Amino acid sequence: MKRRAPRPGEFELIARHLAPLARGEKGAFGLLDDAALIAPRAGHAFVVTADAVVEGVHFLRADPPDLVARKALRVNLSDLAAKGARPRCYFMTTSWPDWVDGPWVEAFARGLGVDQAAFGIHLAGGDTTRMPGPLSISITAVGEVRGPAMVRRSGAKVGDEIWVTGSIGDAFLGLKVARDVPGGLSASDRETLLGRYRLPEPRVAAGLGLAGIASAAIDVSDGLVADIAHLARASGLTVEIRAADVPLSAPALRAVGTGLASVRDLLSGGDDYEIAFTAPPGAAARIRALSRRTGVPITCIGSCHKGAPDVVVRAADGRPVAFPRAGFTHF
Repeated sequence: MKRRAPRPGEFELIARHLAPLARGEKGAFGLLDDAALIAPRAGHAFVVTADAVVEGVHFLRADPPDLVARKALRVNLSDLAAKGARPRCYFMTTSWPDWVDGPWVEAFARGLGVDQAAFGIHLAGGDTTRMPGPLSISITAVGEVRGPAMVRRSGAKVGDEIWVTGSIGDAFLGLKVARDVPGGLSASDRETLLGRYRLPEPRVAAGLGLAGIASAAIDVSDGLVADIAHLARASGLTVEIRAADVPLSAPALRAVGTGLASVRDLLSGGDDYEIAFTAPPGAAARIRALSRRTGVPITCIGSCHKGAPDVVVRAADGRPVAFPRAGFTHF
């Protein structure tokens, strides 16, 4: 019978796997102190966000540990991207259940190292604990913006257009693939959709380019309709979405064609980690230039209007589409 690899002790785990991730942030002191000492660059301000991912909710136990780590970091980078912030450092608290062993943690740390290099961010501190329940990873990410400027949810104006990066609904379908829900998709489509669920692509470069363009923005994590509704309420206006204009990938369109999901499911499914933002109509040329420069598709999907703070999704014939569930909620 194969023996489980021995678990490292807490301080051995930190020294072996996590301290090397802090070398790029001087104020982390090699994770040898109780706190970090960091300061923004001259003329900049910090933007701070926090998100947790939990086994069985945001990822599955069978998911590769390096991808679990990268997703945990990337969902926070997505929040920074929607605020137009450049990643700086992060703090991580992990609660490891008994099934997590040394090799799993090693692969987890390796995944963090890959994305630290890709996005220019470094570990600055945190905590590690053991718990009997599901694996939980909580990250607090710190980014920087020039001066006090930050793209907020509440800046949309009547007459603004609403745009979204990338495509919507792939991760919702990827979770179905991960759970082996039959859907008549090709192996290639299944692999693509599963990848979008396990490893979202935070739109950091596009987010940095939104400064001076976007009037409001939000990270699309709980579902496009639900998150745009948050933006509408914060801005005090009605946002109308043209369902036919919402960008769907080719695999997602094929999934709709097989009956695996409806377009309504995709617009409310969640885990997209794209950026939805508003901008005045005159900004369209700059937005398209940003799309070309970053290689990220950016699509206009609707407009902002005077009215009760809410979101209305309209079908091609102009009729409103009912959404019994606008997006994912934990409660």
